[in-house]
Amino acid sequence: MGKIQQMTFRKILVAAAAVALLAVGAVATTAMAQTSEQKAMIDAAKAQGTVGEQADGYVGVRTSASPELRAAIEATNSGRRGVYARSAAEAGTTTEIAGARMFETQLLGRVSSGQWYRNAAGQWVQR
Repeated sequence: MGKIQQMTFRKILVAAAAVALLAVGAVATTAMAQTSEQKAMIDAAKAQGTVGEQADGYVGVRTSASPELRAAIEATNSGRRGVYARSAAEAGTTTEIAGARMFETQLLGRVSSGQWYRNAAGQWVQR
């Protein structure tokens, strides 16, 4: 591997490590950004197939959603957005990459059987 390839590879590893280290922070920050009622509402909507995780690291609406559910989703996504921005700044990458890495390393693994997620191609897939 050439010197430039090694440097690029190291930057990717550092970015991935930073996102992984902030995974715990993402959960804590998201919890603070939403109420327990909002979290319960999102969890129930995930179980019903109304909402799901997305490859960009945010919660998305798969079918119709009430204004209350949409507010809960915005609270969750707002918390995540802040975590991704901090992670990106520390890793020298973009917020979009930090969100996508969180989906790949943490969020996709939390999607239960029967729940839906939106893949990188924009398709809703049921696990």
